[in-house]
Amino acid sequence: MAEEIKAEMVANVWKVVAAAGDEVSEGDTLVILESMKMEIPVITESDGVVSKIAVNEGDVVQEGDLIAVIE
Repeated sequence: MAEEIKAEMVANVWKVVAAAGDEVSEGDTLVILESMKMEIPVITESDGVVSKIAVNEGDVVQEGDLIAVIE
């Protein structure tokens, strides 16, 4: 079952850490968002393989926007 990781707030994509095809474990950082001069790591809640990173560095995400999919 795929896990969709979504933005929890409006923020800038500061750094993309993971790429499609990467194996990840629960708690690994996928992307780092920046909002109000704070860095917010976006983590996975399960083990798996990243099937999609839906954002690029410099993008602006809205609450609920898809960030990544873990298979």
